[in-house]
Amino acid sequence: MSMNQPSVRSIVDQLDNLIAQPIYSINPDALKKYEDEYFGQKCSKSKEMIDAAREVIPGGVQHNLAFNHPFPLAFDKASGAMLRDVDGNEYFDFLQAGGPTVLGSNPESVRSKVIELLNTCGPSTGLFHEYEAKLARLISELIPTVDMFRMLGSGTEADMAAIRVARLATGNKHVLKMGGAYHGWSDSLAYGIRIPGSKFTQAHGVPLTYFRYTDEFFPGSLEDLERKLKAKKFRGGTAAVLIEPIGPESGTRPIDKEFLLGAQELAHRYGALLIFDEVVTAFRISEHGAQGYFGVEPDLTVFGKVIAGGYPGAGGLGGKKEYMKYLAAGIQTGDKVKKALIGGTMAATPISSLAGYYTLKEIAETGACQKAAAMGDRLTQGLRDLIAKHDLPFVAFNQESVCHLETVGTMHFSINWSKPWTIPNVLKETSKRKREMEHMGAAYMAEGLVTLAGSRLYTSAAYTKEMIDEALTRFDRVFSHVEVLS
Repeated sequence: MSMNQPSVRSIVDQLDNLIAQPIYSINPDALKKYEDEYFGQKCSKSKEMIDAAREVIPGGVQHNLAFNHPFPLAFDKASGAMLRDVDGNEYFDFLQAGGPTVLGSNPESVRSKVIELLNTCGPSTGLFHEYEAKLARLISELIPTVDMFRMLGSGTEADMAAIRVARLATGNKHVLKMGGAYHGWSDSLAYGIRIPGSKFTQAHGVPLTYFRYTDEFFPGSLEDLERKLKAKKFRGGTAAVLIEPIGPESGTRPIDKEFLLGAQELAHRYGALLIFDEVVTAFRISEHGAQGYFGVEPDLTVFGKVIAGGYPGAGGLGGKKEYMKYLAAGIQTGDKVKKALIGGTMAATPISSLAGYYTLKEIAETGACQKAAAMGDRLTQGLRDLIAKHDLPFVAFNQESVCHLETVGTMHFSINWSKPWTIPNVLKETSKRKREMEHMGAAYMAEGLVTLAGSRLYTSAAYTKEMIDEALTRFDRVFSHVEVLS
């Protein structure tokens, strides 16, 4: 948390208050005007493109983040803090490709090195390239707990590998993850996603028996974590406690250092490894990760997003040698250690390793995390001022350059299985509120603001104070059309 931000307790209280309020959202007439005058008249090429894409792509887009009400837009240019769609409309980019572009989009300093590589080696060979080692060394120098690093294709793969390593290292079976957090879409981790207590309800297509060794605990509750650890103790033990260090869904329900230190102590007391999923936070919260920022040492760290510099092939696992020995590649059996089954021909390609190396080097050398965080502070404070000006129950907070603007609190609900009669109402409320999140996201988009699902915004080092202030003027316009929905 930026030092000038309210405490985690205060933010959670504000979010509790938000979901107790009626829904405040964009006035239906104003929404219709945005749909007709902006999307209908100024985004015709996008609409045409998406309509054609729907014939060959399920839903019309390949990426979950690309969906937007009333239809997804097609973008053809990304530069610094700006995006441009195929109709020529320009936008402030607060999606930042889901988080990896800490320097801003497509920096020339990295692009020129990538082009040089493409002219010689090409993007991939399946064989060793010097930048694999350069990137691994740089990550181990920057992240305190990483002695060794193994690159993979995505954060999803890295989380899968982390669990296998934890089971081999501890001899235990169970994995405890924080409720509401997303650790990729593998079978065993598609559990407790989005809303704490959701258990298996989001995991369509996964047999329930696959969750025999997966459980969730309530975000920020050391009591619940210990209760679950205790329950698993004589049923195969817990191999891993898996946490996003700023809170589930990039800190949508924030947690603090006190909780992280407590979780570390509990994990070790019950023979589990503490795993930090730093897919979003590494090289964004600080160049030393959230672990360096908070001063907490996990046993394993999952990486993604920025470690390939925004290029494909962004995933990896790092940790101490005693754990990383389970990930030795090839037929290396001298030490008789059982190896975790992982792989990926397109992991650690020359292009991803080189792009990652030069991106992380520049982030560390130029103080990009701190620059992006200063812009995050300015954006958040500006949003708070607008919320007060329009007398709205919205909640704005940030963890450095990861900013949250909660207008309906969809993801602050939780499911309590011990009170089953309350569940239908939670599902009804979250469904209604999700729809209004999409409507707010559409209004932001029509004002030239690209956000993540209308509720999360990333800033980058490419932003200036003037850009943030102009973006706030646009948020002001949207907020002026917000009212209580009956």
